[in-house]
Amino acid sequence: MRVISQSVPIEVVALGLHPGEMLLESVQKACKEHDIRNGAVVSGIGTLKSCQMHYIEHTDFPSTDRFYTVEKPLELLSVSGIIADGEPHLHVVVSRGEGEVYAGHLEPNSEVAYLAELAILKFNGLRLARHPDPERHIKLLGPAEG
Repeated sequence: MRVISQSVPIEVVALGLHPGEMLLESVQKACKEHDIRNGAVVSGIGTLKSCQMHYIEHTDFPSTDRFYTVEKPLELLSVSGIIADGEPHLHVVVSRGEGEVYAGHLEPNSEVAYLAELAILKFNGLRLARHPDPERHIKLLGPAEG
């Protein structure tokens, strides 16, 4: 486990997405436009026309991901994750009707139906990066070097 702790100023960036906008791509655009190199998506709600996700298929290394799309009107119950070196790693939970819930790692091309609202905390002064772990073939969160 790595713990990266530093007292830094935090800014809040709120996003209000409109019908037809793409969820992940909008967060990526906000990161570029507001110079969010490191931060956290701490809240996300709304509605989606479709949601693209993936989940892991087993716990061996290297991992294998199963990609899937849910193409129905969805309630966006939660979006959260870490932004390290400008790259968001986000997970979502969506629902459809009663008892139909889907969750996973957010992928591109998840389209907003009516609206989506997100809050991003921008960490000013804290530098994060995902470092390759050659033994396990994954990238792990840690402090940025240099």
